[in-house]
Amino acid sequence: MAQRLALCRLLSRPARGSLASHGRAFSTSAGRRNTFNVQDGSDFQDRVVNSPKPVVVDFHAQWCGPCKILGPRLEKLVSKLEGKVLMAKVDIDDHTDLAIEYEVSAVPTVLAMKNGDVVDKFVGIKDEDQLEAFLKKLIGA
Repeated sequence: MAQRLALCRLLSRPARGSLASHGRAFSTSAGRRNTFNVQDGSDFQDRVVNSPKPVVVDFHAQWCGPCKILGPRLEKLVSKLEGKVLMAKVDIDDHTDLAIEYEVSAVPTVLAMKNGDVVDKFVGIKDEDQLEAFLKKLIGA
């Protein structure tokens, strides 16, 4: 698995530059204020580990097909919760150290964090009902 991730990382590097220019890291729409891209380890510590609100952490990669389906689905449900939970997006190619620290061996991997601790986790794609149940369990609804 590590060899496959390394190979995919190498293959995806030239294409990533063109994706970054679309400004997806910054959004001003009301529905997306609760979702953010992690910039570095310090940003992760400040906005995820030290967050007073529960945080869903989406470990993904640009080359991952299921990630492209799960990410928007999860964002939509997080925005419906109107600030009760935040969503952090972590690209494993940019933040390999965080992926290793949180034992991410496949993408997509989604962690539920509360008070700096991982309280739940799933790997792979889920439908909206499963994601809703995951989020409700995180916020205690």
